[in-house]
Amino acid sequence: MNTRNRPGRHVSPQPGATRPPYGLGTPASALQARSPSRAFASREHPQSPMPAPNPACATDQGRPCRHPLSNESENRRLLAHEQAIRGHFAAIIPALKQLAALQHEADFPERAQRLADADLGFTLPVGILEDAWIAKLDMRALYGACVMHTIRLMAEQTQVALPPQNSDEMSAFLLDCGYHAVDITPCSDGRLKGLVRYILRLPDDAIRSRKAYAGAMFDVEANVQRWIETELMRYREGRPVTADAGTRYLKIVVYHWSSADPAHEGCAAHHSNERDAAEAGLERLREFRQAIENSFCCGASVDTLLIGVDTDTDSIKIHVPDADGEMSLYRWVGNLTLYQETVNDDANSARLKVYQAIQAASATDGWGKGNGEPHEGMRRLIATLLINNLSQVEYVCGNWGGRYPDIGHNERFISVGDGFEEFQVRNLAYFVYLHTVEEGVPDLDVGLHIFNKLNVQHGLPVPVAIHFRYDQRVPGSRERTVERCQRVKAAIEARYAELHRQGLLVCGMTVQDKPSGSPIETVEANSASALRSAR
Repeated sequence: MNTRNRPGRHVSPQPGATRPPYGLGTPASALQARSPSRAFASREHPQSPMPAPNPACATDQGRPCRHPLSNESENRRLLAHEQAIRGHFAAIIPALKQLAALQHEADFPERAQRLADADLGFTLPVGILEDAWIAKLDMRALYGACVMHTIRLMAEQTQVALPPQNSDEMSAFLLDCGYHAVDITPCSDGRLKGLVRYILRLPDDAIRSRKAYAGAMFDVEANVQRWIETELMRYREGRPVTADAGTRYLKIVVYHWSSADPAHEGCAAHHSNERDAAEAGLERLREFRQAIENSFCCGASVDTLLIGVDTDTDSIKIHVPDADGEMSLYRWVGNLTLYQETVNDDANSARLKVYQAIQAASATDGWGKGNGEPHEGMRRLIATLLINNLSQVEYVCGNWGGRYPDIGHNERFISVGDGFEEFQVRNLAYFVYLHTVEEGVPDLDVGLHIFNKLNVQHGLPVPVAIHFRYDQRVPGSRERTVERCQRVKAAIEARYAELHRQGLLVCGMTVQDKPSGSPIETVEANSASALRSAR
C-alpha cells in the first residue's frame, strides 16, 4: 500500500496535468465574457418595490451585474428546474383547500380525483376520499400522501429535465489534482440541499459520497470504513486508478451560517454560532485524518478541506490548507468579496485574481499563519470551486437581489435514510442519514424541532420520506432493505408517538436500486413484501 503520499509529493498519473481546471474553458463549460444584459427574474419570489441592498453586486440603478466567469445558460437551466420543483410542492395546499370545500358534494371522490390529476399530476388515495362522508375529510393524511406522491413524481421528472453532466471530465480533472475519490459531508440543514448541483456546480457522479449530518458531525468510524472500501476497490478492481497511482482520498466538510441574521438563522445544531460550526467541522476532519494515519501508518492518502456556506447568498468560504494539509479558521478565501472584486474585470483578469486570492490567504500572518501553500492539485481544486460558485452567487443576484427571501428554514419534508439523489434544491428537504433510528436520534430531533415550527404549529403533519437503496446484485438485498424501511418507520412512530397519534406525523417508504437513475419503488405500509414501481 502506498502510505507515504504526503501533500506536495504527488505527481499526477494523468496526462495533461497542466490543462485548466474544470469550468475554466473546458468544452462543457466555456465561460466567455459577456456584455451586460437584463437579468432573468424568478416568478416564484417577485422582487419588492424597494429591495434590500444587494450584498454581492452594487451597480448603477437598473443595470444588473454580469460576472465574466458565470455560466448564464446553466443558471437559466437550474432556475427552470428549481421553479418546477417548488411549483409542484406549492400547489399542494391550494389544491387541498379546494378539496376541503367540495368534500360534502355527492360526487366528491370523482371531482377530487379530476382536480388532483389536473393540479397535482397524480390521483389521491381512494380510501381517504370515500370515507369523507362519514365524518370529515382527513386533511392531514391527504397532505402527507400528496407530499409523498410529489416526491416520487418530481424525482422521475428530474431525471428527464436534468440530463447527466459530464462526470467523466470532472473525474479526470480530480485525478489531475491528485484525488481518486471525493467524500462530502454537509450539514443536514435543508438550505444546503443544493450544495453539489447548485452551490459547487459539480457533476453528481463525480462525488464518491455525500452524506449529511446535523452540524456536519459525521461518524468518523463509518467514514473510515468508507475509505477502506474505496481503497479495497482500487486494489481489487483498479477503479478509478490503481493503488500505486499516487492519488489521495479527499474528505470535505461543509458548515454554514446566515449573514443576514447570524444569531438566529445559522446552524441549529451549533446554536447559530458560525465559529462553533466551523471549529467543530475542522476538529472532525482532524479526527478522521488522524484515524486513518493511526490505523494505516503515518502518511496514508487523505486530504481534508473545510468549506463554509452563507445560506443567504450561497457564497462559499474555503479554508485554505497549508503545505502540511493543515487548516485554520483564520486562513480562508471568501467568494462574496471575490465576486465583488472581479465582477467588472475581463475573464482572464478575473481568473488571475482567483489564484491571487488563494496565494494571499496562504500568506496570512498571525493566528492564520500556516506552513506554506497547499500542493498544486489542491490549489487548482480550490480555484475551480471558487469559480464555479461565482455562477451561483450571480444566480442569487439575478433572481433574488443577492439574498434569498427565505433566509430561514422552509423545508417541505424530512428525508430519512439514504436520501434522494434526484432532489438537490435549496430548502426542499431536511436530510437525516441513518441506518437505525437509535443512531440518528440527534439529527431526527433537530428535524422535528424545525418542523414543529414549520408545520405542526399550523396543524399540518410532518412528512417523513424514508428511503433506502439496495443492490440487486446481492441476493435478498431488496427484501432486507424493505424490512429496514419498516423497522425505521415503526421506530420513528414510536419515538414521536404523540405526533403520530394526532395524525401530525406521516411516514412514506420507498426503496431504489443503487445505479443512478434507477426507478423509485414504493413500499406499502401494510406489507413488507408489497413493492410497486412509483408512477
